[in-house]
Amino acid sequence: MSRYELVIFDWDGTIMDSTGLIARCIQDACREVGVPVPSDEDARWVIGLGASASVRYVAPTLPADRHAEFANRYRSHYLSREHEAPLFDGIPELLAELRSRERRLAVATGKSRRGLDRALEASGLAPHFEASRCADEGFAKPHPGMLLALLDATGVAPSRALMIGDTTHDLELAANAGVDAVGVTYGAHAGELLRERPSRHLAANVEELRRWLALHA
Repeated sequence: MSRYELVIFDWDGTIMDSTGLIARCIQDACREVGVPVPSDEDARWVIGLGASASVRYVAPTLPADRHAEFANRYRSHYLSREHEAPLFDGIPELLAELRSRERRLAVATGKSRRGLDRALEASGLAPHFEASRCADEGFAKPHPGMLLALLDATGVAPSRALMIGDTTHDLELAANAGVDAVGVTYGAHAGELLRERPSRHLAANVEELRRWLALHA
C-alpha cells in the first residue's frame, strides 16, 4: 500500500510555468506606483504568499493606504498576460498517471479562487483535482490552515498526504500542518533555498518528480 493517499500540488511554479511572468508583473506594478523595483529574486520570493505579505516585502516603503492600488496594478498586468504561462512539460501526463494509480489530487495555492478557477479551466486540468484551497479563502501560506482545510474536506490523515511545491512557503506550510513535502527546484525558489527547509526529496524537473512519486507515492 502506498504511504500517500492524497497528493496536494501548489500551482504557480509547480504545475504552471508562471513564476517569471508573475515576477515581471510585480516589478511593473512597483514601477507604476513609484517604489524601487525589486530584483527578480526578490519578486520571485513572494510567489505563493498572501497579497498583504507580498506587498510589504516587495514594496516596503509603499503606504498601507496604497496597497490596494498596487494590487490592482499587478492584477491588471497579470490578467492581460496570464495566457502566456504554459504548463510545465509532462504535468498532464503526471497527473493522469497518479489518477490511474488511484491517488487523490488537490491544489493548495497562493492564487485567488477566481484566478485558480480560470487556470483550471484554461489548462483543462480541473477533472484531475477533487479539492482545492486558495489564499483568499482563509490563511495564506505558510499558515497550516490551507492544508488542514483540504485534509478535513477529503477526510485524509496528515500522515497519508503529501505536499508538492516550489517555494520555502510550500515546504513550511507542509511542516506546519504535519504533512510530508517534496520540493521542486524548477520554479520560484532555488534549490539552495529549498534545502534549508524539510522535505523528503527535491526534484529538478517534472520527470524526476514523476519517478520519485512512482517509487514513493
